[in-house]
Formats: sequence, C-alpha cells, structure tokens
Amino acid sequence: MSGRRGTARKRALRRAHGHAAAPASRPAGFAVLTVSDTRRGREDASGSLIEKLAERARHRVLVRAWVADEPRAIRRAAKQALARGGVDVLVVTGGTGVAPRDRTPEALAPLIGRWLPGFGELFRLLSVDQVGTAAWLSRAAAGVAAGRLVVLLPGARAAVELGMKRLLLPELGHVLRMLGRLEPKE
Repeated sequence: MSGRRGTARKRALRRAHGHAAAPASRPAGFAVLTVSDTRRGREDASGSLIEKLAERARHRVLVRAWVADEPRAIRRAAKQALARGGVDVLVVTGGTGVAPRDRTPEALAPLIGRWLPGFGELFRLLSVDQVGTAAWLSRAAAGVAAGRLVVLLPGARAAVELGMKRLLLPELGHVLRMLGRLEPKE
C-alpha cells in the first residue's frame, strides 16, 4: 500500500513540476495582506516576498496592507482589498496555523463563496519536503470571493515561496480565465 501512495505522490509532484499552464497575457492585479501582531513594513519578509515574486512574474501589486490577528480586522482588510478595482487575486500571509491567534481561515470564511480544496491539499503534500509531517498542521487554502481568487498562505518565507512559485503563479492565468477575470484568449 505504501508503494501505491509513493507512486501517487510522485505523479502529483511530476504534474506540479511539469504542467505548463498558459500564463496571463496581461499583468494580474495583486493585493497582499499580512496578518501579524508583530510584522509590519520592512519586518514583513513574507509579504515582501509575495510582492517581489508577483512583480518578477510581471504582475502588479495594487494593495499592500498589514493587519493584526483579529478576525474582524482581517475580514475588513480583505473586503477593502477585494473592493479595489483591478484586484484579481488576494494573497493573505499569516494566521493559518493551529495556535490560538491563528484565525485567518475563520475570519475569511464568510467571504469565500467557493473553496478550492486542491490548493491546500497540494500545498501540504509539497510541504512535506520542507517541514516533514508537520505539513498537516498548515491550514493553507484558496477560494473564490467576489469573483476573485483568494489564497491563504502561512507566514513562513519558505511556505510563501513554495505556494507562490509552485502553485499560484504557474496556474494564475488559467484560474483567472476560469473566473472570467481574463478573456479566454488572453
């Protein structure tokens, strides 16, 4: 049985590495929201990494915000970001663990119309190589809110890099087309 699981994992990893979705033909508009009681501005390495990776992939960061680990504040900041014209994707970093103050998924659940469980599943599968069996403690997730993609990533830089490089950026053009944010031929 473990041989079967190993084979399925290898197939999933191969697809994650080898699938080449058509990139977006126009820059996507990003909103980056960092959920933290302590990290702001220059101390926000994960938010800065999201911004850098998005811009390196020729997308635009239209909103960059910081909010404390308080559900109402998280939800309010997310609503403001999603209301901004031109925002196609909201990437939230932080608050996705199991500590008592990690409440990002609960805070944003009322906004999410459709969850995309495959994102979190694949994120945790790929995270095993970084953090071992602690990968199951992550509540990384993705969903659709107000017709826009919402991605919840842990606050660790390595997790942000994995989520952005291996999952979000390779499929961004495809998912934005599916959401009607890009024309089929864009």
